[in-house]
Amino acid sequence: MSTDRPTHTPKDSHYANLRRAHRDAKAGGPDASSVPPRRPKVSAKPVPPERVRLYGLHTVEAALANPARRLHGLFVTRNALSRLPLDEANPPCPLRVVEPRFLDGELGSDAVHQGVMLEADPLATRRLSDLADSRLLLVLDQVTDPHNVGAILRSAVAFGAGGVVTTARHSPQESGVLAKSASGALELVPYVQVGNLAEALGDISDRGYTTIGLDSDGETDLEGALNGDRIALVLGSEGKGLRQKTRDTVSVVARLEAPGAIRSLNVSNAAAVALYAAHRFMK
Repeated sequence: MSTDRPTHTPKDSHYANLRRAHRDAKAGGPDASSVPPRRPKVSAKPVPPERVRLYGLHTVEAALANPARRLHGLFVTRNALSRLPLDEANPPCPLRVVEPRFLDGELGSDAVHQGVMLEADPLATRRLSDLADSRLLLVLDQVTDPHNVGAILRSAVAFGAGGVVTTARHSPQESGVLAKSASGALELVPYVQVGNLAEALGDISDRGYTTIGLDSDGETDLEGALNGDRIALVLGSEGKGLRQKTRDTVSVVARLEAPGAIRSLNVSNAAAVALYAAHRFMK
């Protein structure tokens, strides 16, 4: 027997109630309180001059353990304090226990601070001469996104690279976003910024490195380009890739073999794959 009456399930009623509550909330009706209000976005407060604000448990723990850091103040929730290897009675810098909303107000609502913020001086400027004993380097040609650069720093530490060299312009300066993305790696690997990348690549080559530029249209695959006792991998910017001057300066331009329909990788992913291949070659 057929019927023209629709059949309603409990699931249908649940979604109908949600839609009704949402309409009432928009209209300011009596059921408006049933839909929780959105939390307003909060912008970060300006960072004090000549300081950086680092946040996140791994980031702050690594900074506290770095003797090269000059520390000014640690702001931490009670829960986060219990997760840091720290003597509350004898902290390395002034310590203040705060509520999470204090950190939201200081860092902005987009910062994943995990209940901790450290005010410190930026790390001292590093130079190419600081990388004298490194067998493996990464060089970035105007990679601008701090999340990408932070992820690259993290991979550099994971695969034993001795430094990350980048341009002074069109690359991120030290910041909370960069340090959080690096998850402590900023304290562990030199981050060198140079004024002229072509000259720096020439200097690196003179130090005995094979400089390998990575590009999806490279004339050889990366495995075929790996050569010598010292290797510097050179990666280009997120949009344009390697600049022509950089391509003309490196020893060879190589590609990562990607068998799928998409041949190019995000620069941080490409760096991780290339570092893995170079590390295997140099073992």
